[in-house]
Amino acid sequence: MEEEPRHEHHEHHEDLVAEPPRIYAACLAAYNNGYLHGTWIRADQEPDEITTAITTMLRSSPQPGAEEWAIHDYEGFGPIHLSEYESIDTISRLGQGIAEHGPAFAHWAAYAGADADELDRFDEQYLGQWRSIEDYADELLDDLGIDTTTIGPEFLQPYVRFDLEAFARDLEHELHVADATDGVYVFQA
Repeated sequence: MEEEPRHEHHEHHEDLVAEPPRIYAACLAAYNNGYLHGTWIRADQEPDEITTAITTMLRSSPQPGAEEWAIHDYEGFGPIHLSEYESIDTISRLGQGIAEHGPAFAHWAAYAGADADELDRFDEQYLGQWRSIEDYADELLDDLGIDTTTIGPEFLQPYVRFDLEAFARDLEHELHVADATDGVYVFQA
């Protein structure tokens, strides 16, 4: 299949994240002794800034000499699932990508994984957001100059119907389509 045209200005644009993604880093020494001690940290920061925030939280722990921490909660990462011991570099990379590109980046990361090379391919793989895959298929045909109402010779046109739903369904095998509450994000696979 030849490369689809880029859809930079389509009817339905994605909204950027209002609040940056963040993690709740908890002190394990306090937790293991029956205390809840931790802090919410913005994930769209550089790794050293996240590390500093974690270190500050550990120093203020009710348990002297606390050194171990874990992620006990997170928000703003969309379909991405973080482990309790996710690396700070990964948290930063994902958080910065979501802050810059919005929810589409979270859907790409959930599909492609947290590998830096794969995440860096976001701009070249992301085609856009539409209300449905059928809307994407319809716009693609329009961009290619294909009028589905005038297929075949004029005398047959009243009998010929283009099955847009089937075409969209077939496109889903060629692309990665991520369902979201406000439509679909479409990526080259």
